[in-house]
Amino acid sequence: MPSTHKKVIVRKTDRDSVSGYVSPKFIVEGRLEMLNTAGNVVGIELKDIKTVSFVRDFSDPDGPARKTFTTRPRSEGLWVRLKFRDNEVMEGMMPNDLAQVLPEGYLLNPPDTRSNTQRIFVPRTAVGSLTVLAVIGGAQRRRKPRAAAEDQQVPMFSE
Repeated sequence: MPSTHKKVIVRKTDRDSVSGYVSPKFIVEGRLEMLNTAGNVVGIELKDIKTVSFVRDFSDPDGPARKTFTTRPRSEGLWVRLKFRDNEVMEGMMPNDLAQVLPEGYLLNPPDTRSNTQRIFVPRTAVGSLTVLAVIGGAQRRRKPRAAAEDQQVPMFSE
C-alpha cells in the first residue's frame, strides 16, 4: 500500500462505521471513495457521513474519547466548536487560512493529538452549527512608541 493512502474510520449518521483507506483526493463528485479492509472500492454519499477520522490504526471505531479541550489550545489557528445535527458537540482546531478550507466540509485537528485519531473531516451536511471560540495567532508585532517615530521624520519644507 503506498504511503499516500491513509487509514480512516468513517462514522455514518446511522451510527454505523466503516474502516478503510483513502487517497489524498478522497472526495469525488459528492462521494467519499475509499478502499475498505476487504479490498473493495466503496463510495459513500457525503450526506450519509458524520465524520471521517484519519487514524493510526483501526482499533478504535467509536472516535476520539475526548471531544473538547480542557484548556485553551496552544496551537495556532481557529478554535471551533461543531454542533452536529444529532446535537453531539465536538471541538477542534482549523487552519486560519481560507485557501485550506474544503468546499465539502471542515478538516479539524482533534483536542488530543496523541490519541489514535490524528485529524477529522466533517462534511458540511452533518453540521448543525459551527462557532469560532477563539483565533489563536502567532507572535504579534510590537508597535513602536509614537514619540520615537516622530523624531525620525525628515522635514520636507524649509521655512
